[in-house]
Amino acid sequence: MTNSIGFPPIVKSDATILILGSMPGQKSLDENQYYAHPRNNFWPIMFQLFNVKNDLVYEQRKQLLLDNKIAVWDVLKSCYREGSLDSDIDNSSIEANDFVSFFENNPKVKAVFFNGAKAEQIFNNEMLHRLQQVEGIEYYKLPSTSPAHAVMTREQKLIEWEIIKQFNEV
Repeated sequence: MTNSIGFPPIVKSDATILILGSMPGQKSLDENQYYAHPRNNFWPIMFQLFNVKNDLVYEQRKQLLLDNKIAVWDVLKSCYREGSLDSDIDNSSIEANDFVSFFENNPKVKAVFFNGAKAEQIFNNEMLHRLQQVEGIEYYKLPSTSPAHAVMTREQKLIEWEIIKQFNEV
């Protein structure tokens, strides 16, 4: 097992939406970029949601999120995992990110969207009891954009992910 260490958040002070994954996969860790696996649907879904070309380089992709008041982070700061699958995370090794400080520093966040069931599960297990004082935030589980979540097509996932635009326009 290897010790995986996550990334800092992509965030600006006006963020109203937080999208949470579990932990970057190996390709993302290698590239030092969120959602770097070429078959992950995260970026193609963002491009479709915000009607932009799919040829943006990583810095432009991050700016697309920031311009639309979206923050991206992972639930886990670190964990031991062999490979990239969420199912391979050693639950005894997980260390969650500091969401108490995150929400204190980003009080405009009104909606948290989990990119898959594992992110939601870990967040609920590790953080929900610590966040009792944070009010006014809604939580939603969305289908994972990972290529491992192959029971849905990208088009089916996109339909579910369109809820983000409702919070984006508020």
